[in-house]
Amino acid sequence: MLLDRLHLNKDTLQELLTIALPMVVSQGAFAVMIFTDRYFMSQIDPTHMAASLGGGVATFFSFCFFSGLLSYANALAAQYLGAGEIWKCPRVVTQGLIMVLLSLPFLAVITYFVTGIFEGMGHDPMQVELEKSYYLILMSGSAITLSKICISSYFAGIARTRVVMICDVIGLALNVPLSYVMVFGRLGFPEMGIVGAAISTLIATSFSLLLFVAFYLQKEHRKRFRVLESFKLDRAILKRFLRLGFPSGAELFLNVAAFNLFLLMFQSYGVVQGASAAIVFNWDILSFVPMMGLNIAVISLIGRFVGAGDMAKTNEVIAAGFLLALCYSAVLASVFILFRFPLVEVFAPPDGDFEEIRALSAFMMIGLSTYAMADAVILVSGGVLRGAGDTRWLMATSVTLHWAMLVAQYFIIRVLQYGPRASWWAFVALILSIAVVYVLRLKGGRWRDPEALMLVMAE
Repeated sequence: MLLDRLHLNKDTLQELLTIALPMVVSQGAFAVMIFTDRYFMSQIDPTHMAASLGGGVATFFSFCFFSGLLSYANALAAQYLGAGEIWKCPRVVTQGLIMVLLSLPFLAVITYFVTGIFEGMGHDPMQVELEKSYYLILMSGSAITLSKICISSYFAGIARTRVVMICDVIGLALNVPLSYVMVFGRLGFPEMGIVGAAISTLIATSFSLLLFVAFYLQKEHRKRFRVLESFKLDRAILKRFLRLGFPSGAELFLNVAAFNLFLLMFQSYGVVQGASAAIVFNWDILSFVPMMGLNIAVISLIGRFVGAGDMAKTNEVIAAGFLLALCYSAVLASVFILFRFPLVEVFAPPDGDFEEIRALSAFMMIGLSTYAMADAVILVSGGVLRGAGDTRWLMATSVTLHWAMLVAQYFIIRVLQYGPRASWWAFVALILSIAVVYVLRLKGGRWRDPEALMLVMAE
């Protein structure tokens, strides 16, 4: 009786787990890749670690609109699969790749302007040069990264998440040793530092994309989904892709812009504060990014049930998603607060004074443990709403809250000149606020309106 009232169905929970676990591994591989690069940088000096964070965030900011747009291939493919129109699923990929090609001139312009941001934020001159090098190399491979996002989102949408896991884990297995030898100059490679980390990332991403293409053109998949018939412009699907995916891309772009500007302002406190933020967000990545695997699985299942017109099943997905996310994040929150000092010590450089960084990072880890469960709520709620096509509301609400936080941070850091601890608690408050607002939207049920769902499915 209790399980029925909570809409917790064991079969749906098992199905969500089947889709989510490979995606958790896949997203975890991505998190480990970033974590490893920053760890290698920390073994050089705090400036390199801060530069890897600043340059990495700036890179994601530069193409995140297109990333958010193309990742909606997950929901579109799932909706067509649920509606029984499986031949349209690979056409989503073709339209996505067309958009990747169209994005290249815009990416070139964005790269030109973003390169000058590092100096404008008052960073240490050495850090600025390192950030620029890291950023420019990663941006040179943005088309490869975006193509990989599109095709991996497609495989998630048709519930073949094992393919995503295999390709991403093999990419990680290539990236970590390659990054090590290129960063530190081993096995005949010159010592390239942060440049080596960026080049190894590009090589691993390219190899993963080739593996995705091999799976996509596999005989069984090619025949079932009529892949060879999909290589053409489909205006109806392209328009639907843009209509539903554009708000997701705009939301991600504007939110990452707000976060990036906050991070750059936070780093203007100094190298100690920048290195502390890098340490804490490294651990944040290891918690948040695997939960993104669950978010992707929720989008896939919700999209499929929306396509099939089976809204009763969405309640079961919501219940299963919250159960998994809250249990996982509760464990991580406990680990972060109980073991915050040992976790920070992982990034202690071999030489130099680490005491200031250690103290501030440990304090910030308390904030991380505070918002870990809120992140879980946001990812499940957002996954449900995105899978159901409620992307405009998500964009308007999330962007408003993020930019309100940025304005508050400007006054805290630049005008009132409060310290980094006050700034950090303001950031924590933002995450908690978003979680509350998303739950209220989910509970309200406007996203279930039959007329709204008809518009979502319309081409």
